[in-house]
Amino acid sequence: MWTGDRALVAAIEGAINEADPLGLLEGGAPSDEYAPEIGTILPRLADAQQPEDVTSVLHEEFVRWFGEDTAGSRDAYQALASRIWAALLESRQNSEDESG
Repeated sequence: MWTGDRALVAAIEGAINEADPLGLLEGGAPSDEYAPEIGTILPRLADAQQPEDVTSVLHEEFVRWFGEDTAGSRDAYQALASRIWAALLESRQNSEDESG
């Protein structure tokens, strides 16, 4: 898994696990159930310019991993995307502060 910014990774992992978009954790899956998906989501977030980009990345990756029927609609990922967008903005701000 990509680990460039540990705080960002932790924030995204926490947001996805809390949202449990497919109900896998609620169903008894291990706490790292979404780790592979998080590993493919993280690198794609570098290009996100707005919350809608994050929504698209999340939905596309969950469709890729689980299929469209299981992943559900794109709209179902909007609240999760908002949380991740906020974490991404904070990470970017921290990076800017550290570099100059």
